Amino acid sequence: MIAKMSIAGHRKIERRVAGTLGTLLDTYPAVALLGPRQVGKTTLALDVHDVRQSIYLDLESDADLAKLAEPELYLAGHEDELVILDEVQRLPGLFQSLRGLIDRGRRRGKRTARFLLLGSASIELLRQSGESLAGRIAYLEMTPLDALEVDDLDALWVRGGFPESFTAPSDAVSHRWRQDFIRTYLERDVPSLGPRVPAETLRRFWTMLAHQQGGLLNAASIARGLAIDGKTVASYLDLLVDLLLVRRLPPWHANIGKRLVKSPKVYVRDTGVAHALLGLRDLEELLGHPAVGASWECLVIESLIAAAPEGTQSHFYRTSGGAEVDLLLTLPGGALWAIEIKRSLSPKVDRGFHEACADLDPDRRLVVFAGDDAHPLPGGIEAIGVRALCGQLAAFEESRPRRRPRA
Repeated sequence: MIAKMSIAGHRKIERRVAGTLGTLLDTYPAVALLGPRQVGKTTLALDVHDVRQSIYLDLESDADLAKLAEPELYLAGHEDELVILDEVQRLPGLFQSLRGLIDRGRRRGKRTARFLLLGSASIELLRQSGESLAGRIAYLEMTPLDALEVDDLDALWVRGGFPESFTAPSDAVSHRWRQDFIRTYLERDVPSLGPRVPAETLRRFWTMLAHQQGGLLNAASIARGLAIDGKTVASYLDLLVDLLLVRRLPPWHANIGKRLVKSPKVYVRDTGVAHALLGLRDLEELLGHPAVGASWECLVIESLIAAAPEGTQSHFYRTSGGAEVDLLLTLPGGALWAIEIKRSLSPKVDRGFHEACADLDPDRRLVVFAGDDAHPLPGGIEAIGVRALCGQLAAFEESRPRRRPRA
């Protein structure tokens, strides 16, 4: 058994998350900490449990669920404690009860959080259940490890960012962990959320997305391959997006007189999970696979988005004429960064990137490459390593006044 990493002690980004979480718990009556399974939410919540007067309920436990058979009666008895509710998406009917308890606490002058909600589903999915908590809850997403947090970038790329996979004693153990992770989602987690999706069909769909990593979504092609209709493809994709396992990167839309691509690009967010779906066990197998370039692109995109300040919008840009930018980041305040991604020590910028920059006139033109240094390229372009650019994005966040989170 691989020991769990202490999040507050060993992960730079999680120490930042822990600090933000503490601030939110002092500000909002309810805070939702979101992220896929095994990313470290429970460990962080138990760190909170150690330093705040609180109780912890795991909604996957029958005993804890039984305590909430009459939630208002049970939770009213813990009015002076922080109540931590793990896997809260399993009990969507609870949100209405929480609203009444929060409002009664507000009338009595209670200022700090009553509830810390942990969920393995997206903000959008939880909001569907938690509309009654509008104005009473803040959301904070916890992501797997990224390039800013680790020293061995190749290990992160091959194994992905889930702590137990990344810290495994060997690539073989890591690969087995990820296979079990995928099986658990397919056989237990998805059915528990309600959708009746055959596990083998969803595995094939997930694997097809891994083979098409970073490609434009072609729902018709996928539907033919799985012998299902386009609406079913859309529902499967929505499910994996809502579970924070797949990213649907939207295209940039603007009235610039160009024919723009309208389909989103799709990524299996954790490269280690994508490699497990593809049967790739180590770096040598990855380097010989056709998905190597798209896999590296996914690692860079996920790391940059994780490091970017809250409120950053992410897109890609592509026209029918071939102008293309792998990632567009619109930062708070409106600054536009155009980012090309190359797995090379001597990056060469494609003509399509120059054409796209001429269309968009971004504030920065960047090429993320496999090196560690930074140097200028012709045309006002900066070549920079992924860690360095993540650091700049994190510093951008730290240099700005703190903003209220989404509520």
